[in-house]
Amino acid sequence: MAKDTPILVTTTPGVEGRRIVEYKGLVGGDAILGANMFRDMFAGLRDLVGGRAGSYEKVLRGAKTQALEDMIEAALERGANAIVGVDLDYETVQVQDGGAMLMVSASGTAVVIE
Repeated sequence: MAKDTPILVTTTPGVEGRRIVEYKGLVGGDAILGANMFRDMFAGLRDLVGGRAGSYEKVLRGAKTQALEDMIEAALERGANAIVGVDLDYETVQVQDGGAMLMVSASGTAVVIE
């Protein structure tokens, strides 16, 4: 997400010192990424010997960024200049062949603040 994003995004229900003058509704964004089999095996080995699974962390950051960007785009389309009450959810989705996909969802309330 760019630092010059023309919208304020916060997990709080409001913005201190600013008044919400219009509610534009719920907005959200999702990112679903396939988990690479070799990356999964490497992460499992890393868990056994300790340390951080950097490849997974990079994938998680990318998925979070994409979900937030999609949510921001939806809010801008509704004419909002802020999103309050933002929540991020992370899930793994099992697929039939035993693999997994990573899902990141971002949601919040698009508002206009003065």
